Amino acid sequence: MSHEKDFSLATCDQIEAALCRQLERIRLSRNMTQKQLALEAGVSLRTLGRLEKGLGVSFETFIRVIKALGMQQRLEALLPDAEVRPFERIGSSGAERKRARPSKHVLPQGSGVWSWGDGEGDGDV
Repeated sequence: MSHEKDFSLATCDQIEAALCRQLERIRLSRNMTQKQLALEAGVSLRTLGRLEKGLGVSFETFIRVIKALGMQQRLEALLPDAEVRPFERIGSSGAERKRARPSKHVLPQGSGVWSWGDGEGDGDV
């Protein structure tokens, strides 16, 4: 059974709550108590309870619980490898991109001649 959800319109709090409920369902499906999972994850029972209720915990706690449930391989699906198009590699000598650069400003078609906008020569050539 798939639990795929469309989070495109959800708030951050709604997404967090849905993920945390799913973690609780996974724990229960594995017949683990909160105490067992908290011990395995190295977090307090209270912290695990807060996580399962979606009350906000650290990202580290979230990852610890994921790992304790043996689901670390699923983390890769959250952030797949960035795809670089082959022709982009040609221009960069095959080097991996380290920073983003803004695209060059292009005047819309039919906008006329560029000017400083100080009133002098406002496009009149």
